[in-house]
Amino acid sequence: MQSHARIVIIGGGAVGTSALYHLAQRGVTDCLLLERNELTSGSTWHAAGNCPNFSTSWNTIKLQRHSTRLYARLGDEVGYPINYHITGSIRLAHGRDRMDEYKHVAAMARAQGLDFEMMSPVDVKAKYPYIELDDLAGGLWDPFDGDIDPSQLTQAFAKGARDLGATISRFTQVNAILRQPNGEWLIKTDKGDVTCEIVVNAAGYRAGEVMAMVGQYLPIVSMSHQYLVTEQIAELSSRKEKLPLLRDPDVSYYLRQERDGLLLGPYEWQATPHWLDGLPAEFAHQLYPDDLDRLESYINAAIERVPLLGTVGVQRVINGPIPYSPDGNPYIGPAHGLPNFYQCCCFSFGIAQAGGAGKTIAEWIVDGDPEWDFWGFDPRRYTDYATKTYVVAKAIELYQNEYAIGYPVEERAAGRPAKTTALYGTLAGKGAFFCARGGWERAAYFPEPGEAHPQSLSFRRAETAFFAKVGEECRAVRERVGILDLGGFTKLMVEGPGAAAWLDRITCGRLPKLGRIGLTWVLNTRGGIVSEFTVTRLGAEQFYLVSAAVAEWHDLDVLNGHLPADGSVTIRNITAETGSLILAGPKAREVLAKVTGADLSNAAFPWLSARAIEIGYAPVTALRVNYVGELGWELHMPMQYLAGVYGQLWAAGEAFGIRDFGMYAMDSLRLEKCYRGWKGDITHEYTPLMASLDRLVAFDKGDFIGKAALVAERARGPVERLVALTLDNPGPADAPYCSPVWAGDTRVGLTVGAGWGHALQKSIALAYVRADLAVVGGKLEVEILGDRFTATIGTDPLYDPGNARLRA
Repeated sequence: MQSHARIVIIGGGAVGTSALYHLAQRGVTDCLLLERNELTSGSTWHAAGNCPNFSTSWNTIKLQRHSTRLYARLGDEVGYPINYHITGSIRLAHGRDRMDEYKHVAAMARAQGLDFEMMSPVDVKAKYPYIELDDLAGGLWDPFDGDIDPSQLTQAFAKGARDLGATISRFTQVNAILRQPNGEWLIKTDKGDVTCEIVVNAAGYRAGEVMAMVGQYLPIVSMSHQYLVTEQIAELSSRKEKLPLLRDPDVSYYLRQERDGLLLGPYEWQATPHWLDGLPAEFAHQLYPDDLDRLESYINAAIERVPLLGTVGVQRVINGPIPYSPDGNPYIGPAHGLPNFYQCCCFSFGIAQAGGAGKTIAEWIVDGDPEWDFWGFDPRRYTDYATKTYVVAKAIELYQNEYAIGYPVEERAAGRPAKTTALYGTLAGKGAFFCARGGWERAAYFPEPGEAHPQSLSFRRAETAFFAKVGEECRAVRERVGILDLGGFTKLMVEGPGAAAWLDRITCGRLPKLGRIGLTWVLNTRGGIVSEFTVTRLGAEQFYLVSAAVAEWHDLDVLNGHLPADGSVTIRNITAETGSLILAGPKAREVLAKVTGADLSNAAFPWLSARAIEIGYAPVTALRVNYVGELGWELHMPMQYLAGVYGQLWAAGEAFGIRDFGMYAMDSLRLEKCYRGWKGDITHEYTPLMASLDRLVAFDKGDFIGKAALVAERARGPVERLVALTLDNPGPADAPYCSPVWAGDTRVGLTVGAGWGHALQKSIALAYVRADLAVVGGKLEVEILGDRFTATIGTDPLYDPGNARLRA
């Protein structure tokens, strides 16, 4: 075996070989893939091989769409035959909510060039003659769904990569991975040592073992998934075409034709994790013992739906391990804190996603970041709270809900609470309904005392349990004063003799003056938005950076990756030790004045400024800025003072009608102000110019990352612009994320953040639209659950466009 390669990929399943193939296609052929057994060992060989395009996530559709389009041509491209059956698929719906979900997914799919179609029960019967239609509301047709032979797919990727010059070493076990003083990685195997610049962990359900070799825990657990294959069915033998793949998500199973029989795979409620105390040394082509008892009710339901299934016996049962992350999404991207170490693992649907994963990881390595912003797959979306206890609880919950309806808002209970602020008990005592963001518990809203169902789910705003209460919270903030415990902000202290020059060079905005606050971004070389920071200048060379709770490990890696080698800049992570309260509303100054002796006047404490103040015993960094668009302050303090300060503010505010508000209200309020959300409204697929944030880019300062790209974009004009839309005559639902925007019969954009503005009494959608149409007063249409609604482009912001209330 060779002793050096530029890149070593660990794992020879469909995902690992796809990574190898895509790297080789990009011209990176000094790549070595190490597989401890035969190619396809692990989860690949026993996978059912289904290849859906469907997802309730825009980005997952992208990932799987790339795969299915690639698979249709891959065999011919590499000269290796693949059994790939494009049969189309039917997803059944038993009720209105499921049909709502399908309408939105169909709109997203069509926007990506996939001709999904809504189906009536009659349409379903026409495509699947053996089905019973009892209690069906309809269905969804994906003409490009099907199944592929996982082993042939893997071998095709391997052949293509080898033909391009890459190398594969089978039956080679990795025993240790060590970081060398020169920055390279030393990989010790049972066949000798190999050094490399870059490591890719594609080890499937053994990916956690690989990460343990470099001192990290990977949130991964192996779940048992069973499917059964029937004996031959005469009616299928006589058919000229294969049946479409059938899924009944409301019952939780898939059913497809396998040769002349049927293959049934349920996702049962009795979700079963394995190997919680460690993986066996050998489990390459083995399976778990059959356990059909836990599938009995699903088998019976499938037989009732397709009686043909019950006419024959079971030929074989497959019960094998599938890796799960806490949210069911894979890990694709850089490992936190490990330069040149990448994850491409933990795929619960690895066959359908292997093609897109290979493309994406190759782009991470070759280009520095991928074409598509797959934050939902980034390994750094989880931080230290994602322990074994957490991942097992979430994986069980997820497996049980694998086919659950993808509502716009849902807060699931497993793995919580993980991180809490000092106010968690106080807010729980006041009846708060919590959500988890970046592992941190935050009040979502405050239900009516005794509310039996604080999370009734629907696509229709007025049918949710929280709509009316969130409206009351929003009105309290707009009319009086509200208070919010916003735990978990990522909080970083950047300081040192080179801090100002360094920060100015890596961000595109202008650094604030002493005691002032600014908003800025780190860009990539293409000008795309990578990280967003609120920057407060506490000293000539001291800056307080605040970013999203979920961004903690991501933003640390981004900043540390640019640190100068001379030690002139240091970064301290003070996230866990610092709490923050939001006090906002027209009465906020009067409330705050009752608990501090600081001068809060506009002259002494203007908008976008920071002051060190005292509240009782607490030293507080008060920032006159907030995310809701009212007079107010963010109050940052050591966590041990949080409860005391909250108590004093509440007591002072009672005379002014103070009210707790939660994250749902904050989201409504920020939409009215058109404040962008990181990784929701702004991603690295969009530049500040596309996001209509040109005014915050300092084009006249020295060079910064991405400046050349932005200068060129400004000269030619951005192709898209973010606008604020309000629906003229809204229907019962606001626009789900990534709803298409139309001008006549032409799709001209896509919504991002959307919801109901309780102060404006309007349905709002932020949307990226074709730049020539981004004109205030212009009329467009937004497709919402199958219907189009006329919308008007408004000012940015929609609420208080002159920011008079912020400056009050």
